Amino acid sequence: MTVPMSTGPAGARGGVVVVTGGAGFIGTSIAPGLFERFERVIAVDSLHPQIHPDSTRPRDLDERVELVVGDVTVAETWEAVLADAAPDVVVHLAAETGTAQSLAESTRHATANVVGTTQMFDALLRADKLPRRIVLTSSRAVYGEGAWRRGNGELFYPGQRTSEVLARGEWDFAEAEPVAMRSSEVRPAPVSVYGATKLAQENLLTAWAQAVGVEPVILRLQNVYGPGQSLINPYTGIMSLFCRMAKAGRSIPLYEDGEVRRDFILIDDVAQAVLAAVDAPAPGLEPIDIGSGEHQTIARAAELIAARYGAPAPHVTGQYRQGDVRHAWSDVSLAQKSLDWTPRYTLETGIERLADWIDTQPIVPL
Repeated sequence: MTVPMSTGPAGARGGVVVVTGGAGFIGTSIAPGLFERFERVIAVDSLHPQIHPDSTRPRDLDERVELVVGDVTVAETWEAVLADAAPDVVVHLAAETGTAQSLAESTRHATANVVGTTQMFDALLRADKLPRRIVLTSSRAVYGEGAWRRGNGELFYPGQRTSEVLARGEWDFAEAEPVAMRSSEVRPAPVSVYGATKLAQENLLTAWAQAVGVEPVILRLQNVYGPGQSLINPYTGIMSLFCRMAKAGRSIPLYEDGEVRRDFILIDDVAQAVLAAVDAPAPGLEPIDIGSGEHQTIARAAELIAARYGAPAPHVTGQYRQGDVRHAWSDVSLAQKSLDWTPRYTLETGIERLADWIDTQPIVPL
């Protein structure tokens, strides 16, 4: 059932923006900036207990946001949203995001990510309220293992690491190095159900939007972390999990050999990228990679967090998860060009901001 919650005063510019998944991590972070651009900000969110344990309006959500509690996969939710609102822009954040979880709950992920997107399309057409632009937050998971380069310069796609390969501890691909993820050069090849559904979202949006005259903007996000991230969701937030472990005086366990590379990007930078995607005059059709523009090993991130809390040194376990990729980081040159956006925060600064915030939160059992 869909329930409207709390309207607020008008913002500075005018017009309406609808944010699906608007009560989540990214949605709450972009809300203040949206009020600098729109008169009304409408958030649509199911308040799923995996993220919102008591299913109530998050305290961090700007009080001016109009919250519609409902499932984006249900037509009635969209009827309620569009009954008295004609969005100028839709920011489509709503998604199930657990890479490992998507293997065990494939239908749930496909329904939320694919059907939730097509229900939105159908509702906008039924109501004859097409926005000028839809901004989709996609994921680096669409690349899978991405592209690697052999010693002779040849680019190749190794594909998914099998259970047998992982069980033997063969983490990397022999005599090759990974390359940065860049949509113009590295083709998508997802190795998880989650990644496949995000790629489906991208393809659906591009096809539908061009057919009906809506501008599609696709952002492929790397590993987002920072203050405000859920501390109860076991399928996301490795940085917050590491902080909680270190704060409890535990040694952080490192999967594989600890040398997995990731592109950790602070939520502040991601929020600015999403807002830039709302504003950009001509962002183009090419998916835009959003990250810090550099990679860090999981071990490095864990070491910084352990040092922050004076915890024991991290330790390598040799464990692994199906659906995880070995290395992932982005080339942000297109974002700099098309969005006039550049990441500002270093990993060290981001970890300090995250840890300072976690230290103010109630203790969540590990």
